Amino acid sequence: MLFKNCICKMGFVAVPNSPFFAMRRFHLLLLGILPIAYALSNDCPSPMCGDMEIKFPFTLESSSNSCRTAGASANLSCSSTNETIITLPSSESYRVTSIYNDINGYGIFIEVLLSTKPSMSCPWRKGTQKWPKIYGSVFYVAFSRFVVVNCTTKLSWSAASFVYDEVFGPISCLSKQDSFVYAMNELATIDKLSPSCTVVYNGEVLSNYPGQSIQAIAPKSLQGQTASLYINSEYPICSDCFVEGKKCGYNIRRDTRFCFSQDSHHGLHLIVEGVAIGTSLVIFLIAALVVLYYFKKYSNEKQKRIKVEQFLATYKSTTLTRYNFTNIKKITKKFKHKLGQGGFGSVYKGELTNGIPVAVKLLEASKSNGDDFVNEVATIGKIHHVNVVRLLGFCSDGANRALVYEFMPNNSLEKFIFFGESKKRHEFFSTEKLQEIAIGIAQGINYLHQGCNQRILHFDIKPHNILLDYDFNPKISDFGLAKLCSRDQSIVTISAARGTMGYIAPEVYSRNFGHVSHKSDVYSYGMLLLEMIGRRKNVDPTIENLSEIYFPEWIYNKLVHSTSLRLAMEMEGNEEIMRRLAIIALWCIQWNPAERPSMSKVVQMLTTNFQSLEMPPTPFVPSSDQPGNVNVSTNHEVILEVCISTNHEEILED
Repeated sequence: MLFKNCICKMGFVAVPNSPFFAMRRFHLLLLGILPIAYALSNDCPSPMCGDMEIKFPFTLESSSNSCRTAGASANLSCSSTNETIITLPSSESYRVTSIYNDINGYGIFIEVLLSTKPSMSCPWRKGTQKWPKIYGSVFYVAFSRFVVVNCTTKLSWSAASFVYDEVFGPISCLSKQDSFVYAMNELATIDKLSPSCTVVYNGEVLSNYPGQSIQAIAPKSLQGQTASLYINSEYPICSDCFVEGKKCGYNIRRDTRFCFSQDSHHGLHLIVEGVAIGTSLVIFLIAALVVLYYFKKYSNEKQKRIKVEQFLATYKSTTLTRYNFTNIKKITKKFKHKLGQGGFGSVYKGELTNGIPVAVKLLEASKSNGDDFVNEVATIGKIHHVNVVRLLGFCSDGANRALVYEFMPNNSLEKFIFFGESKKRHEFFSTEKLQEIAIGIAQGINYLHQGCNQRILHFDIKPHNILLDYDFNPKISDFGLAKLCSRDQSIVTISAARGTMGYIAPEVYSRNFGHVSHKSDVYSYGMLLLEMIGRRKNVDPTIENLSEIYFPEWIYNKLVHSTSLRLAMEMEGNEEIMRRLAIIALWCIQWNPAERPSMSKVVQMLTTNFQSLEMPPTPFVPSSDQPGNVNVSTNHEVILEVCISTNHEEILED
């Protein structure tokens, strides 16, 4: 039974397995999960505005409606410069400088900036300090009451006395040469001062919290720049939490406020936290896999770029132009006109600045590892032959790679030789023209094998890769799978099958059929030649007559029995040319590589006297004298089974 091959590619991701590595990753995992778990267990989490945490019951205006309804209506917003702004019902707006908890049980405070410049007035003089207008809001303004006294003599006291904590002064802005003015706490006893002191008036001054000592607020009062706001007692939101020194949260589903400490949650919220951690774990793992995928993709692409740039650094050419990707987009008018699709990318029509039309192959990074680009530039970048498409330039710009060729207006040979295409195209191709095209292709392959400093093996000869110029002269293209070797090297080493199913030589599949060499291109040429003669695929399951499905065997039987090919295929044309091309094709597809002619011999056979051509042996069984040959069944049904099950267009790479 004929062989069947399946080539699989597998990618392996190296995973470090050291305990230290695993512990570090687990630690990072917990650091990523716990903040998310906390946020999910508290339905109204504390949003951030810049570096400031907006603590519940305060929320931003951008928070959910449920959180704003459950919390205190403070009209807080975050500006474009990440500054927290509070807007009072009086339309006054202030920048919030801090939000803090008071240890004395008053709750949570918002400190606002009243002025950006130090106050030049005397804050201890009655009515001189600016206060925010809180009418209609949920806030109180934190202040402390004081008493101003005037003494005829300067007071003195020690740090241990009560006066040190309850009296501030003398106040320079109120005192004179023989009058010393002091401020003291409202509840302080004046009797403990000097008899020369008398009460002048009572006043109020801004403080960090209600009833703050005069000594503590004196520096702030002298500046007069900030004020502290706290929630009105008529709105006892979270007051029990603040008394206990805990934070306040809100559960939307249960419509319940709850208290929790810095390190743990309360009661039933442990269950919520567990669910949150599980959800966070799944999210985190998915995110980690996505990051790993893109990191690996980036690393692979980086390796491709390094490989290509290292090649270009050593490659010297005075004939090729290097373009950047912006140039490529201009040449193709942003890839407006697509000509076709190849194994490694799409081909677009373009035009150089001098008006010369070109074809631009844009290589797809996902289908290429960089070798196809290097192969194309290395092989046809320095060669010139009438039957080899000319490479004019290339682009290697980051992850973008493209090749610029001369434009072939008549597309590929594939469009003209199969009856499945437009019938009008066959009017151009008489048997004489087919022979002319066959000779041109053979001369091009022979040049690749013998005419260059190094032998170039194409490995993907097929109708799709034969382009036709204005006069329908053939040009070999697509060197993405090509391989370079020395001209005297008879055996080539490849790690896996490469080429297109239906044109690949047997030895490329399995070394049991011989060694891979330039004769592998000869086999592909023979299969192409048969398709040109029959103007159909070599394997065509749509044919009604079972004996005609595998065309090479069918045409061999016709030649052996001296049947007219022209009549058998119901075609117009020169019988001698058709028989010549068929005989040469059958010589080229011999399973034993040693029995195939070289391409120089093929060119000679195409141009020599027809009477001198010998009929080849059957190409479907290796010769008995071939060392290491394998038994290959010629059973017609077995051959058909393999050929029909083969995907004709599958691309295999090294």
